[in-house]
Amino acid sequence: MDRAVSLAFIGFGEAAQAFCEGWGAQPPGAIRAFDIKTEGAAAAAKRADYARWQVDGCDRAADALRGAEAVLSLVTADQALAAASDAAAGLTPGSLFFDMNSVAPETKRAAAAAIEAAGGRYVDVAVMAPVRPALLSVPLLVAGPHAEAGRALLEQIGFQARVVPGDVGAASAIKMLRSIVIKGLEALTAECLLSARAAGVEEEVLASLDASFPGWDWRTRADYNLDRMLVHGLRRAAEMRESAATAAALGQSGAMAAATADWQQRLGSLGLSPLPEGLAAKADAVLAATGKHDQ
Repeated sequence: MDRAVSLAFIGFGEAAQAFCEGWGAQPPGAIRAFDIKTEGAAAAAKRADYARWQVDGCDRAADALRGAEAVLSLVTADQALAAASDAAAGLTPGSLFFDMNSVAPETKRAAAAAIEAAGGRYVDVAVMAPVRPALLSVPLLVAGPHAEAGRALLEQIGFQARVVPGDVGAASAIKMLRSIVIKGLEALTAECLLSARAAGVEEEVLASLDASFPGWDWRTRADYNLDRMLVHGLRRAAEMRESAATAAALGQSGAMAAATADWQQRLGSLGLSPLPEGLAAKADAVLAATGKHDQ
């Protein structure tokens, strides 16, 4: 690494901690973080997260941002604009603000306006795959007037980033529209196989799907998809509402994305923990929790 870079995280959940894991014992420089969970009942757990990754946890966003050369915003989709607006007041002029949240292009443009008005340099970043197990190798797309400067700094601190043509919102549009399929497949899997399990015909349905899509291994994929929805459904629901808004702004109905958001919300809100092992056990747990298991 050429030189140390002062970083600030806004939001210190799974993604931020995965990046810290990727840096390991060689962080790119001083790292501070602010997470809204330090303000509530989960404060002790969040402070434990800071300590685990040797990050300087702050009680206020302004404290985390002070003097930071780069800010990585990693919050839930429904908090992304508020996080940018709040951060604007404490930004160091000229600092790069990497908005890595899964939100609609319109949301990112509104966030960019707040950051740019405060003298920051806003970079639209799309995280194109799960952060685990990829860590710093997760593919990133960047867009906007500061994309090249953003790419250079991201690569300096260990990420892999690619500039896509267009203004703020271009990278986000790619992510949001792709998510209609990726998260939509999860929702289709849930509706199909939970219903099949309730009817007692899941083995026949799985066999038929495997015959139609050779090599897909529907049982394994369905188990994984249910797992992701049960663990991350609330966050993914917020993302899919942004996908629906993206499609609607482009003249499409957004109905598929909206329905996916409903399914993600439904499973994520169950709070099942620990998760049962295997597709059948997960399906039974969901059906029992929703009062729909007739077997």
